Amino acid sequence: MKIKFYPQLCFFRARGFLFVSNQKKGMDMEKHLGAVVVIIKKREEAAPKVNQILTEFGKIIIARMGFPYHERKVNVITLIVDGTTDEIGALTGKLGMFKSVTVKSTLAKV
Repeated sequence: MKIKFYPQLCFFRARGFLFVSNQKKGMDMEKHLGAVVVIIKKREEAAPKVNQILTEFGKIIIARMGFPYHERKVNVITLIVDGTTDEIGALTGKLGMFKSVTVKSTLAKV
């Protein structure tokens, strides 16, 4: 097997996965403004964990609004975030690990 070397790529391991980035560790990456929607199906089970993660990523959360949607028996949280794609991806990835939580996000360069 032939192994190719790519000097412009940076490989790192986190949470048991191997990630590839074209940014060197420690370099400032471009920030994005975005919206994240979190839908929680089983509030009693997921809310404490979700709140703990949101507190952990508080530095990139600009605004937060949450409300119960009784007709569908879910709770919806909307977030406005400002951070790098790695930071926002880490937030949405951690939230999306729970079975009773659905996460969708959209980002813009501003």
